[in-house]
Formats: sequence, C-alpha cells, structure tokens
Amino acid sequence: MTQEALQQIDALHTRYIAALDNKDMSGWLDTFASDGSYICIAKENEESGLPLALMMDDCHERLEDRVTYVTKVWAGTFEDYQTRHFVQRIACTPKGDDLYETVSNFTVFYTDSAGNTGTLVCGRYVDQIVVGNGGAKLKSRRAVMDTNVAPRYIVYPI
Repeated sequence: MTQEALQQIDALHTRYIAALDNKDMSGWLDTFASDGSYICIAKENEESGLPLALMMDDCHERLEDRVTYVTKVWAGTFEDYQTRHFVQRIACTPKGDDLYETVSNFTVFYTDSAGNTGTLVCGRYVDQIVVGNGGAKLKSRRAVMDTNVAPRYIVYPI
C-alpha cells in the first residue's frame, strides 16, 4: 500500500463528509464510482444477517434516486437539520487491482432548527474503494450504525 493511495482514500473521506455537511448531494454522489453502492444498516441487522436496511442504494441509479428524493421530492416536507461528521480510518487492506477495503469509525452530530445539538448516530463504515489517477471513489459503502433507532428521522445519508 502506497502513501499516495492512503492520501487519496483520506481525501475521499474528506470530500464525502464535506458534501454531506454542506448538503451537497451532487458532491456526495460524485464520491461513488459508476458501479457504486451505499447501504446504511443497523448493527443488529448486520450481525443477524438480516438484509433490512435504513437505506439500500445497491446500484448507481438508486444513488441518483437518493439525490433526487432529498433535493426535490422531500424538499420542504421535513424539518431540516445540520450534520457534522467525524470519521477516523482504522484499517486499510489492499485487495488488488487498485481496490482497497477500509474500515472507519464515524460519529454524526445534528443540530435542529432551534439550535439544539445531539448525536444522530455512530458506527463504522466498511468500504470498497477504487484508487486511480483521477482520485479515489467508493465502489461500496456500508454504514453500520451501532444504534438500532436514531433519536430523530434520517433524511441525508450517513
């Protein structure tokens, strides 16, 4: 594993959380490869082998649908909130052909329209990341939430 690959992976994490914290859903979509996928699932379901997930965007077209729902379909129908993501990469394993598997811990805080801040969710990302000349992209992101029920609804990806 090269230092350049690690730098590209860390830059990908930064672009991902910056896009979400800035409510830039197009920027979020741009962090995924053309065959990318995103699944957000509770740890209990993950450990029990249950496929029930909070968000299951198992192909790029569904990632595009997620962007459309958040920015157009649901726009104005929910009490908006601000997120702040904190991510720490804890493992990175080369899988060959410019593919890496990473595991990162995450914590997401939210602030509601009244200015109240709380922990939205914490857990771990299990990622398949493709690193190339154009930078790193997510081939798959599995956000495994430690909590089964968040303290509020979740509109934006984790």
